[in-house]
Amino acid sequence: EGVNINESLDPSIEGDGYQNLERFYAKLHKLEKDKTGTVRIGYFGDSMNDGDFIVQDIRSEFQENYGGRGVGFVAISSLSALSRGSISHQYSKNWTVQSFLKVKKPTRPFGVDGQVFFAKDPNQTYWVKYRAQSQKYSTDLNSPVLFYGRSHNEHAYISVKANRDSVLNKSLTPNNLLNTLSLTSHDVKSLQVDFHKTDSIPIYGFNFDDGKGVHVDNFSMRGNSGLPLSILNPALMNAFDKVLNYDLIILQYGANVLGYGSLNYSWYEKSMTTVVANLRQCFPNADILIISTADKASKIDQTMQTDPAVVPLANAQRNYARKTGCGYISLYTLMGGNGSMVKWVDEYKMANKDYTHFNMAGSRKIAKLLYGEINKGYAKYKTK
Repeated sequence: EGVNINESLDPSIEGDGYQNLERFYAKLHKLEKDKTGTVRIGYFGDSMNDGDFIVQDIRSEFQENYGGRGVGFVAISSLSALSRGSISHQYSKNWTVQSFLKVKKPTRPFGVDGQVFFAKDPNQTYWVKYRAQSQKYSTDLNSPVLFYGRSHNEHAYISVKANRDSVLNKSLTPNNLLNTLSLTSHDVKSLQVDFHKTDSIPIYGFNFDDGKGVHVDNFSMRGNSGLPLSILNPALMNAFDKVLNYDLIILQYGANVLGYGSLNYSWYEKSMTTVVANLRQCFPNADILIISTADKASKIDQTMQTDPAVVPLANAQRNYARKTGCGYISLYTLMGGNGSMVKWVDEYKMANKDYTHFNMAGSRKIAKLLYGEINKGYAKYKTK
């Protein structure tokens, strides 16, 4: 891979690991200095990032400091649509969804978020509706673009209703592995898109961004351990990358790996090494940042305390970050280490009673802490 793997290198970005994010920091520096270019981050996570938790606040921090507007890429449907505050998202219930959590071999390759959608029945109407909300810098649906895949279908079209404007019909030309269609020439507050006769066309989702500054896409999925990322298709991802230009891929996993009842995570370390190799093929210009599992508490001897699996898992995550030349942040250490989740729940009231997930206030605080760590690495990069 051409990555210089130094086994003794400290992968944490406040240590030596910031060197593993040099391409990302260089792009950020160019943006800061010349106000030119864009920076894009793909944030892959699990239920910790459901409803855009943590990610929405990291996005706002970046956009506050470097410019950029819009929530980025949004799928056709999402289990967390109702709990997402950074965009209002509704959709008809008849969509066929294939997700890399449930399906190994999709009929068409998964999109950048690990999902592919089909409006299969030509006699039914399939629709999606998005409305901008009050999250800072995402108060519009900026330059909406539809992403869809290849098919021999020549009859498909969509109806687009932006704000209260009249409905526009646009035909789909599914000639390439990935196709994009710009929906409006201006930013809008609300958007409804109806899909007609699109039966065999893979539909991937929409992107909302103003083409400037920093954009952060949230690709979170409940129940994800990170392992399914190994089956993302490099050819299709390269096509997404040509349009979206990823500079940093963030992986925040752990909650769904802790429950396996094992304290030996060498299997996870090995599997995630394969995942990183695939992501490097998918997004060749992006650096990769691993965020470890958070603390999680379980009842042991009648008291809530740090689950014995947390530290071994965080260490395995640190190991695979080091072996693959990725940056690393220990979220476990950052939130206070041993026993910290109990404090976040009982004292700070910043996490839920499952002693695993942060609430809204906690997510905002975690976002600030993570952003602070990324910034420490950036400060180190600049002194060099």
